[in-house]
Amino acid sequence: QVQLVESGGGLVQAGGSLRLSCVASGSIFRLNVMGWYRQRPGKQRELVAVTSNGGRPNYADSVKGRFTISRDNAKNTVFLQMNSLKSEDTAVYYCNYRTDWGEHWGQGTQVTVSS
Repeated sequence: QVQLVESGGGLVQAGGSLRLSCVASGSIFRLNVMGWYRQRPGKQRELVAVTSNGGRPNYADSVKGRFTISRDNAKNTVFLQMNSLKSEDTAVYYCNYRTDWGEHWGQGTQVTVSS
């Protein structure tokens, strides 16, 4: 079993920045994909950014150039640096951990961007 604990959400003004963190613990496989998804009000959950061990990150078009995903493999931690935030970035952000044997989700952290 894998546990994911997210932190870093909150309220920020448009144009501001936030940094999300997610720590994975438990039965961690060396080869995995970690990343972030979000669910905006009234919308389905969508990919924000994901990255594998040593692989190139993949970003949603809506966040390219503004968000940066990174990870610390030694600490099983993934980060999401969010800059130039917009009101449409308001959502619950979920950490995701995925291997060939399944995936796990964090509990979600609220990000609210005021205009």
